[in-house]
Amino acid sequence: MSSFSQPGIVYLVGAGPGDPGLITLRGAECLRRAEVVLFDSLANPQILEHAPPSAELLCVGKHGRTRIWSQDEINARMVEEARRGKTVVRLKGGDAAVFARIAEETGALLAAGVPFEIIPGITAALAAGAYAGIPITHRDFASAAALVTGQENPEKEGATLDWEALAQFPGTLVFYMGVTTARQWSEALIRHGKPPQTPAAIVRRCSLPDQFTIRCTLAEVAERMESHEGQRLRPPAIVIIGEVASLSPALAWFEQRPLFGKTILVTRPRGQAIDLQRRLGELGAEVLLQPAIEISDPPDWTPVDDAIERLSEFDWLTFSSANGVRFLLDRLVSVGRDTRALGSVRLAAIGPGTSQALAEYRLRVDLQPQRFDAEGLAEALCPDAAGKRFLLARASRGRDALPRLLSGAGGIVEQIVVYSSTDATQPDEEIAEKLADGRIDWITVTSSAIARSLAKLFGEQLHKARIASISPITTQTLRDLGYEPAAEASHYTMDGVVEAILAGNGVSGRGPGRIDRRR
Repeated sequence: MSSFSQPGIVYLVGAGPGDPGLITLRGAECLRRAEVVLFDSLANPQILEHAPPSAELLCVGKHGRTRIWSQDEINARMVEEARRGKTVVRLKGGDAAVFARIAEETGALLAAGVPFEIIPGITAALAAGAYAGIPITHRDFASAAALVTGQENPEKEGATLDWEALAQFPGTLVFYMGVTTARQWSEALIRHGKPPQTPAAIVRRCSLPDQFTIRCTLAEVAERMESHEGQRLRPPAIVIIGEVASLSPALAWFEQRPLFGKTILVTRPRGQAIDLQRRLGELGAEVLLQPAIEISDPPDWTPVDDAIERLSEFDWLTFSSANGVRFLLDRLVSVGRDTRALGSVRLAAIGPGTSQALAEYRLRVDLQPQRFDAEGLAEALCPDAAGKRFLLARASRGRDALPRLLSGAGGIVEQIVVYSSTDATQPDEEIAEKLADGRIDWITVTSSAIARSLAKLFGEQLHKARIASISPITTQTLRDLGYEPAAEASHYTMDGVVEAILAGNGVSGRGPGRIDRRR
């Protein structure tokens, strides 16, 4: 008996087939409660972002990368942590109850008296219908579907698979974990009467940016598995056998998106990259994140606090970034004030992203220039600048064009550093390796500071990918550093960067690659 009177609980969560957005709401909710997470290699690591920072994350094995835990070890660790009163999530790829050894895990928990809950996930066979355009049931071709393992337990007692029954099955067969045994099971089906010309489809890494589908026949499955691009196809992959595999490839919308097959490196600070990552991901790209700069509090809040106390003295409060908005207004609240302190001061924002940040605080800008840079903002403010007082909320580094131009027009300018911008010092090893190998297609550069930091992080390796610049100023910085951008945004926004990449890949702003400016 455990010495703990109140054991914890284990949630056995299906992570879905790969796309991190396909986890269920209940699964994400359980992860947010987790104190310990034991996760499979097939569970997308991005899903772990739902877990709190304090949670202990335990990978139970990645083929070729880390030691593979035995099932007994996994069972013992779940029981041990739960008996300590912990909330444990056992995160499993696909659905937790489809070829995932859940009976062994729940059996161990039941024997130990540990409470548990099973949260279903989307299994690969079902995902293939949506992401590979191959529905496993079809009113004309298949009114039944069978999920079959290609890896039976060698210690199992009793009969193995009934190959004759499977060969005569009146519907779709979907084989899981059948990459290394493809020749055995495909020949067994044919030997027991399944026609060799039966349509087949091999779907690898379903719902992930590098998903691909091989359409062939049952007789060709093993050969295609064993000699894909000169080597054996690597798991994970499922094989769909049946007439549904003959349906038109035009149904495979996922692989027809405009940036499918492209790998794009986003270099914005971690907390500010989400929107750009999401937009590029929706267009089909594999998106990697390597923050080139880090954003943090200023070294000294005293000048900011002093300016907050004198806000009523200024005619204009100007913001040149969304960061400036958030750091200043959050500080306003933290010192016991609210937006009423702004009084009659007018608000100017350098562009739509900054205006949107103000809108999140229920503030509407009085001025946003047509050209989204410091010169454009100065051009809009300078005609009426003489004698007016301007408070500029800025980063710890950056260009001085705006204060110089406003002062030259007779304005009285005061600047406050509301956040610090520092360079990242160490690149992610996997990203550096991919860049060196030429496996990154595009790098987004959204400020001059990011350009300079990237040059220090990667040096000459940056020439191995195409660079998308957000503006002429950033482009000039890149050129000064010795890098020529392949694309430059015509609108100096994140959407503009996406449009530039699409254009660089020969995609117009219409159709599946269009930009929704209502965002």
